[in-house]
Amino acid sequence: MKKLTVFLALIVGLAGKDVFAQNKPRPSPPAKVSETIKTGATVTIDYSRPSVKGRTIGQEIAPFGEVWRTGANEATVFEINRDVTVEGQKLPAGKYSLYTIPGETEWTIIFNKAWKQWGTTYNEGEDALRVKVKPGKSAAFTEKLTFGIADNGTVSMTWGDTKVDFRVK
Repeated sequence: MKKLTVFLALIVGLAGKDVFAQNKPRPSPPAKVSETIKTGATVTIDYSRPSVKGRTIGQEIAPFGEVWRTGANEATVFEINRDVTVEGQKLPAGKYSLYTIPGETEWTIIFNKAWKQWGTTYNEGEDALRVKVKPGKSAAFTEKLTFGIADNGTVSMTWGDTKVDFRVK
């Protein structure tokens, strides 16, 4: 009987731990941005916002030359409700996971067909489109990763002192 009581107390304690853990905010909180651009397409980005926390982009975080999940937690989801072009290349309507390959002078933006997954799960064979863009300096330091979508179709990612734009039409 004593063993059963200890076992039940352990089960209740573990279950309670899970309930309380769900109330803690994530270190990289979720965010979502959506805009209907001038062409009539709606662009939505659902992502988590990691912080720089004194680290260097391209070194300790989002290492240059390596595929990066472009966010935190689950894969960042890029959704469009109609066929568009991204940097002049066709991308069919749908949902995609968004990855990047950061670089000092060039970033590769990757739209991957496998969108409902953890962010670190990446299969190059599922890529729908890759485009290359030039990074720039952000106007101000941005601690948490932030996406913005202008009505002209410019998608901006700012993080730290880096800003990366790509055009959706």
